[in-house]
Amino acid sequence: MVLMVSEEVREAVAAGRPVVALESTIIAHGLPRPRNLRVALELEAAVRQEGAVPATVAVLDGRPRVGLDEGQLERVADEDGIRKLGHRDLPLAVAGGASGATTVSATALLASLAGVRVFATGGLGGVHREWTVTQDESADLGLLARTRITVVCAGVKSILDVPATLQRLETLGVAVAGYGTDRFPGFYLSDSGHPVDWRLDTPEQVADVMRAQDSLGGPGSALIVARPVPEEEQLDPALHARVLEEALHACEERGVTGQAVTPFLLDHLVRRTGGASLAANLAAVRGNVRLAARVAAAWAAGR
Repeated sequence: MVLMVSEEVREAVAAGRPVVALESTIIAHGLPRPRNLRVALELEAAVRQEGAVPATVAVLDGRPRVGLDEGQLERVADEDGIRKLGHRDLPLAVAGGASGATTVSATALLASLAGVRVFATGGLGGVHREWTVTQDESADLGLLARTRITVVCAGVKSILDVPATLQRLETLGVAVAGYGTDRFPGFYLSDSGHPVDWRLDTPEQVADVMRAQDSLGGPGSALIVARPVPEEEQLDPALHARVLEEALHACEERGVTGQAVTPFLLDHLVRRTGGASLAANLAAVRGNVRLAARVAAAWAAGR
C-alpha cells in the first residue's frame, strides 16, 4: 500500500509540529450536501486556528491519503459512489482503485502509519445492543487495541451498549479518560450514565499520558480522551431516550442487521428529533477538534 501524505502534513510531522487527523465518513456519509463540505472546511479551519495542521484522511482512486487539498475534500463531499471504508476494507479499496471515506478504524490506522499521533472524531463505534445474540461489535475497538494514537471523542455512539463497550475496552487494554469529567460522555448527551476511572483536565495532562505510554514501552494501544458535549448543546435526554426506543423498535421490525444498523438508527434519530441530534453531533465534533489541536500542540511542545 502506497500511503500518500500531503506535503504540509509530511513536513509538520518531520518537524515535530502539531498535526490532527480527521475522519472523512462524516463528510461523505454523515451530512447532507452542500453542508458536508462547509463543515469539512470549518473543521480544518478550527484545527489551524489552534495552531495545528489538519490531516483529513480518505482513499481516492485506490490511494490512501493523509491530508487532503480543497479539491480532494470536494470529491469526498460531492462525488457519488464514495464508499465507507473500515480498516479491513483498505486492501480491497487499494487493489480495486476505489474511492472511500474512512471510518474511525481506517483513519486511526492510516494516521498512525503517517506518524500522526492525535485524532479527533465524534463518537466511537462499540458493542451493539443484543450483542449476546448478534455478536455485533465495531472494528474500531480491536484496531484501537493495537494502534498507538490518541483519540479525542464524545464517547461512543449512544445507540450502542455503552457499559458493554467500556468493559470491552478494558478487556482490550485501551486506556480511557474523561476530559474535565468523571462521567463517560454519551455522544449526543453529556453523560452516558456511566463513570470513568480516570480524569484529565488539561491538554498538557493528556500529553503527559501519551509520553508515559511511550516510556513504559507496553502494547501499542490507543488513549481515548472522552470529552462531553456541553450540557447546553446536548440533545434533550428525554427526547433522546424516547426516539432511541422508537428507532430500536423500528430496526427490529424491519429486520435491519449488520452494517446497516448504525446508519439506520442515526438517520431515525435525525429525522425524529427534527435535526437536533445532528446539531448535538456537530457541537461535539467541533469541540473535540479544537481540544485535539490543543493536545497535539502540548504533545509537540514536550518532544
